[in-house]
Amino acid sequence: MIGQFLEISVHAPEILDSLTFYESLGFQQVPVNETWTHHYAVITDGRLTLGLHQAPIKSPTLTFVKADLAKHLDELRALELVFEQEKLGSDEFNEVTCLDPNGQHIRVLEARTFSPADISPSFRSTCGYFVEYGIPVKEFTQGITFWERCGLIAMEPESTSFDRVAMTSDHLDIGLHRSRALRQPVLVFEDDEMHTKLQILKDRGFALSDEMPDALDESCNAVIIAPEGTRLLLMQTTS
Repeated sequence: MIGQFLEISVHAPEILDSLTFYESLGFQQVPVNETWTHHYAVITDGRLTLGLHQAPIKSPTLTFVKADLAKHLDELRALELVFEQEKLGSDEFNEVTCLDPNGQHIRVLEARTFSPADISPSFRSTCGYFVEYGIPVKEFTQGITFWERCGLIAMEPESTSFDRVAMTSDHLDIGLHRSRALRQPVLVFEDDEMHTKLQILKDRGFALSDEMPDALDESCNAVIIAPEGTRLLLMQTTS
């Protein structure tokens, strides 16, 4: 196992603008530790956790935690992880970084950087129910093989509106999305009444983008873009 999922880390150079954006959607801040020397904030809806980093990190990055990281490097290498960077030492906060086959940035830390949130399981942001982190792919095989080694389980491929394979785990669900319209990873939300939610967002001044698969109906599906560039795909629930 690659470790326990911690956060989706994003570079937010204007961190207050990003905080305002997510809080206006109903996300809540949680207390952070003093691990990083740069400005850092964490927001969550109870299912999705985003780490907003003012430092120029590679973005977005899927961040995991593995206690005693230095002792588990051989175990991680056995997953065929090829580390881009290793920061290991008794006098520094240990972390390693790598890429998945589709270029998705991954980071493994030795400890948590914020306290767990206490949010009701029934809570929903204005975006709806967070479903998964969507990774654009050209084909499924390499991504499925990699993430299964890391501990996720692949579901049967779906093609309701675009080709997709869901990868599930206890703390993070990933969707491998085969769509020429998706060029960047997306945070995917669903709701039975997404049309109503989109109207609420428009009335509040949010810009809705059609940067999504052509098969999705613009009247009840849309993308909103956070100040730091993160894409949120808001979708009508499909049966």
